[in-house]
Amino acid sequence: MSEHYFSSTPNAQSRPRSLQVCLAGHDLTVTTDSGVFSPGRVDKGTAVLLDHLPEVPCGNVLDLGCGWGPIALHAGLSARDAGTSTRVWALDVNERSLQLTKKNAAEAGLNSIRPVTAEQIPDDVRFDAIWSNPPIRVGKDVLHELLLTWLPRLKPGGQALLAVAKKLGSDSLQIWMQENLPEGFTVSRAASSKGFRVLSAVAPK
Repeated sequence: MSEHYFSSTPNAQSRPRSLQVCLAGHDLTVTTDSGVFSPGRVDKGTAVLLDHLPEVPCGNVLDLGCGWGPIALHAGLSARDAGTSTRVWALDVNERSLQLTKKNAAEAGLNSIRPVTAEQIPDDVRFDAIWSNPPIRVGKDVLHELLLTWLPRLKPGGQALLAVAKKLGSDSLQIWMQENLPEGFTVSRAASSKGFRVLSAVAPK
């Protein structure tokens, strides 16, 4: 199991580095570090997800497992470009990830991104969208608990989009989601690219 997925304080020695990325059509210099997910690049699953995201909605967007922040930054930049009033909740257990996301958002001039742990999201907050490259390698039990905790917090008609590698069980996860999410959720495959599925879960209206 990879430590960076859910260790609150990574043991890996901090080695900050600068990375050139393009997110939402913007060329950015971001800071990454050891002990977080994919510090050397925007990983393939996240890239596939970003290629298939709809317009960012008004309201609340949850980046579930933010790492150093590529999904949250994409959402924040897209909202700013569109003039959309959007709050992006960048959720992670990894303190280093949250610090990096906070720094990268500030460097990009984005004040709409809020890096948080689960305990810092008020119980009454509901999400218009949840976007995630979820931590499949934590194991099914942890992953299932994560999805059952957060996907039911979508607003009526809200959509979660998850990038999952086919070789890591995307098709079986799609079946599990349809069988285990609350009644009325609609689960489907929104896209398939480069060995990844983008799974969609839409909350009942």
